[in-house]
Amino acid sequence: MIGLILLGVAATLSQTSVFGLFLLLFLAIALPILILDYRSRLGLVSLNLKGVALAPKRLGLFLLAVVGLGLIIFAAMPRLPGYQLRTFPVSAQVDVEGKFDGRQVINPGYVSGGVKTGSGNIGGEGQGFQPKFDPNYYYGFNSQIDQNLRGQLIPKIVLRVRSQAEGFWRVLAFDRYTGQGWKISRDEQVEQLNRSSWSYQFRLPSSSAIARSKEIVQTYTVVSDLPNLLPALTQPKELYFPTRQVALGPEGDLRSPIGLPEGLTYTVVSDVPYRQQDLLGRSGRDYPAAIRHAYLQVPPELVTKIRQQAQALLANAPRDLTSPYEQSLYLAQALKQKYTVQPNVPPLNKSEDLVEAFLFRFQGGYPDHFSTALTIMLRSLGIPARLVTGFGSGNFNPLTGLYIVRNTDAYAMTEVYFPKYGWFTFDPIPGHELIPPSVEVDQTFGVMRQFWQWIAGWLPSPVTGLLVSIFTTLATWLARLLHFFSQGWSGLFVGLLIVISLSFLGWLAWGQWQAWRYRRWLSRLPAMESLYQQMLNWVAQRGIRKRSAQTPLEHAAQVRQTQRANGEQVIEDIAQAYTSWRYGGHNPNLNQLRKQFLNLKASRTKKR
Repeated sequence: MIGLILLGVAATLSQTSVFGLFLLLFLAIALPILILDYRSRLGLVSLNLKGVALAPKRLGLFLLAVVGLGLIIFAAMPRLPGYQLRTFPVSAQVDVEGKFDGRQVINPGYVSGGVKTGSGNIGGEGQGFQPKFDPNYYYGFNSQIDQNLRGQLIPKIVLRVRSQAEGFWRVLAFDRYTGQGWKISRDEQVEQLNRSSWSYQFRLPSSSAIARSKEIVQTYTVVSDLPNLLPALTQPKELYFPTRQVALGPEGDLRSPIGLPEGLTYTVVSDVPYRQQDLLGRSGRDYPAAIRHAYLQVPPELVTKIRQQAQALLANAPRDLTSPYEQSLYLAQALKQKYTVQPNVPPLNKSEDLVEAFLFRFQGGYPDHFSTALTIMLRSLGIPARLVTGFGSGNFNPLTGLYIVRNTDAYAMTEVYFPKYGWFTFDPIPGHELIPPSVEVDQTFGVMRQFWQWIAGWLPSPVTGLLVSIFTTLATWLARLLHFFSQGWSGLFVGLLIVISLSFLGWLAWGQWQAWRYRRWLSRLPAMESLYQQMLNWVAQRGIRKRSAQTPLEHAAQVRQTQRANGEQVIEDIAQAYTSWRYGGHNPNLNQLRKQFLNLKASRTKKR
């Protein structure tokens, strides 16, 4: 038990599946030891595994059965959201030398003129901003980015994330379009935040949006060095970080005084808003002046041309789209369908505009170019939008409960502002979901869902469709049942009454099914064998079960010694007749034996 407890602790702390190998080794050693210990307590001391029916082959099958059952229970176990403790995982305190003003973005992958600067503040428009592509680091994590860069990332794991919900691990947002990239134009508005010396908690300024939200806790562990920008789900409200200071950027990004080194762990608590599409569709265009000023900038010489192209795409809609939310959705979908990802698009000249070349010259481009095009098209229609970069959710490991995030999971999306509700993302990149993962998706049975998706990939489509319809019906009825429990005390009472009734009916159905199977089994036996098995079952119900090593006559003698009422003779007669029939070939008087056995059961029933 101590070993099992220690392995359980290791499983909760482990961020890889390696502990599973130790668990298998533990089971392989523990199973025979538990069996031998049990036999020794019974006084059956033996070190011969074959003598206790534990030959290596049998033990291997037993081990596979235990592991298989454990995996089924693990997959079916609900993952309920919520932490009972408010002390979240975070690395040991890191002391930073020098002054931290929050403006500097430390990206080890950015170079200028062939020399790594390690800083995002390496010049603006027309001031020597000439970065070169680094295949190890995503280019979009910097205060200014150049989307004219060309190259492919070398895949590597950069983060392991434990989160109560899947999502887009947001890193940075940009407000100023430069013609071939983006920049943050208001770095002077960076807000420095300090924490107390006795707590790792930073309380972050809350958003003024009134959208319904859900608290989501995320814990990030850095696997490979990253810039000093902290990935987090949108609307963070608490940060647990090992430095004394952090900074909050003008676009809602979190910044550390140091680059994120390998092994660093921190936790974020976010109030992630629900994506209520009906409300967003009625949000209107009453934008605050500050939003209009910051997020409607489009190159003046291109605004008319881009607006006409956006309107031409909207004209293909089956109905007139007037709300900003509907227009954003349709334009994102139109870009997916009418433009293609082109990994061999040549670099642009200094005088060329990225969006113009994407829409009219190449009819596509790199994946992030789709998001830039959507952002500028929405701005040309008077809809405030900005470019946001971050990591996709990555691959979920059901054994560890962690999302494995690689540098190749980084990409850019479009964030659109809706009055009263804040910013919401749209993904126009082909091959991606139009709407990123949201908190509306229940993750309680996430492991079971992934297991089903794996199974469905091997099944024929008709079988998959049938199973989906069955599971959908069961889920619908379960949702209706759970609905009763949310209707106060009366709903709780009705729900419990339904559960008790269904359980009772299920118990009756199970009993009837077992009885039918038993009768069917008896009908296939010879008459004497059937009567003898009925007698054994009746006696077993009264606590005298026949052991496999006992002969029929030995079992009858045991019944005679145990019973305190008449009837032992009938049981002994049936045992004698069965032995004579089985081993001597004699034909018993079945009618008489059957009549005696029925009289015995009837007499015992009357006494009760």
